Amino acid sequence: MQTPLVSILIPFKNTENYITNCLTSIIKQSYSRWELLIVDDHSTDHSFNIVEKFASEDHRIKLLKNPGSGIIDALRLAFQHSQGDFITRMDSDDVMRLNKIEVLVENLLTYGKQHVALGKVHYFAESGIKAGYKSYEVWLNDLTEKGSNYSEIYKECVIPSPCWMVHRDDFLTCDAFNPDLYPEDYDLAFRFYKYGLKCIPCDDVLHDWRDYSDRTSRTHEHYAENHFIDIKLKYFLELDYRQDKTLVIWGAGNKGKTIAKKLTALNIPFEWVCDNPKKIGKDIYGTVLKPFRFLEDIENIQSIISVANKDEQKVILEYMNQLKLKPIQDYVFFC
Repeated sequence: MQTPLVSILIPFKNTENYITNCLTSIIKQSYSRWELLIVDDHSTDHSFNIVEKFASEDHRIKLLKNPGSGIIDALRLAFQHSQGDFITRMDSDDVMRLNKIEVLVENLLTYGKQHVALGKVHYFAESGIKAGYKSYEVWLNDLTEKGSNYSEIYKECVIPSPCWMVHRDDFLTCDAFNPDLYPEDYDLAFRFYKYGLKCIPCDDVLHDWRDYSDRTSRTHEHYAENHFIDIKLKYFLELDYRQDKTLVIWGAGNKGKTIAKKLTALNIPFEWVCDNPKKIGKDIYGTVLKPFRFLEDIENIQSIISVANKDEQKVILEYMNQLKLKPIQDYVFFC
């Protein structure tokens, strides 16, 4: 399989200002053996007409209409109509670098099945990129360079939704787009992790990721913070929670309280520590908050760290390293 067919899946809705650039970047790819399954999710602007014109001029582009609603339904429909040996995604408001498909294919051919090919990303916006997005870009690209993406999977989504590629068989093993869980890209990253797909290191920036104020990931309720905590906790308890260890929550801010409340509702025992003297000693959801020094009296702990302050996170990480504790196995950052 030296020239595999690549299926590119795109859902779109009201991206008339960007979709021409997106499609042009696909057509210009250095790797030409691809098919594009692009699904209109009830657009009310001129997006459909723009895509329709592209499809009439290039037989590799197949335009579909979503009979359901939302990104997951659109992606399911695209995958159902795909025939490619390799599967990848794309967002209709982004731009592929010229060699994106070529690099991802070459990496998959080199490493074989049970791998996910990734590329580094570059955020861009007409109004400039905010510090938080730049920080995410740097963090994500650092993981991708090393192929160590899963080491920090409980922080944020470690696989960029529009910049991955897998073998079709592996995608089916991971249950494709069948789950109804949002954020759907984070859920998929967790399923790649669950089924043991190894991340292929990559030094190349392959994808230009557009940011703007009304992008779906900024505005839709499915991408609100509570959904991120729900999906993190779901997979942590399923994949990495160790009942033979003492579970400890670090931090009593909003995130820490949310985690504690959910664990309490599930009847999962835990200890809770923080550095806020006003909260230490208080009983919240039936658990008394203790100072950090309490950790010295506990052996064999597994920590969920919800402390948001970056400087404090560095101190905590240094502390973990001093104790020779290992990420995932002994501690996870939920922030």
